[in-house]
Amino acid sequence: MSDPEPSTPVIARGLGKRFGAVTAVDAIDFTVERGQVAGLLGGNGAGKTTTMSMLMGIVIPSMGEARIFGHDVAKRDPRALARINFSSPYVEMPGRLTVFENLEIYARLFGVRRPADRIRALARDLDLESFMHRMTRTLSAGQKSRSALAKSLINEPELLLLDEPTASLDPDTADWIRRYLQDYQAQTGAAILLASHNMPEVERMCGDVLIMRAGRIVDRGAPAALVARHGRKTLEEVFLDIARGTSNGGGAAS
Repeated sequence: MSDPEPSTPVIARGLGKRFGAVTAVDAIDFTVERGQVAGLLGGNGAGKTTTMSMLMGIVIPSMGEARIFGHDVAKRDPRALARINFSSPYVEMPGRLTVFENLEIYARLFGVRRPADRIRALARDLDLESFMHRMTRTLSAGQKSRSALAKSLINEPELLLLDEPTASLDPDTADWIRRYLQDYQAQTGAAILLASHNMPEVERMCGDVLIMRAGRIVDRGAPAALVARHGRKTLEEVFLDIARGTSNGGGAAS
């Protein structure tokens, strides 16, 4: 594949991963453009986490290629890695370190200039100041989520990968995080790829949705377009049909 325009955050062509005899992701094509919030949906085992892991360079593809800002992710090019970040409630920061210590380490890993200033700004914006010097393991779920969000924004990423960012949070905290992410995206023009099982969250945040089943993208489109194409009332009904195999999808677009 020829080099894409470097400003394009994600281009995947024929991207796939096999683990022995199991094909976790089966030759998928998709793009995520600058300024776009794209949803990545699918049931457990559909291939979402493996796809995210390949984009981050954690898992090396078995087939095809993915490029982040024009760089092959399999080569783990620091020029690309410095422009992305990731957040998931299932990946906790070291619990014996304080929030400040964690953020300082990540800031230095990403080569953030004037890290103390960046940490202070995030602490103010994300309301972390009251627990910045507490060990991360002592925090509530909401405090951990806001701290993880700060970590994912420490380098002001141009591409943000989010895996269930509001899982297990109360409605108020979840709404606060969604609004903050939407504001960040609007202010910076960053691209966001959001994996979620929360269909109202996806409908609210995403202009484009990719639905996976058995390692393949089986449908793609704006939430309202998917609902109309499948003759359903909500995106959740579309998701359930595809996840249960009662719908083959409306025709995925690459």
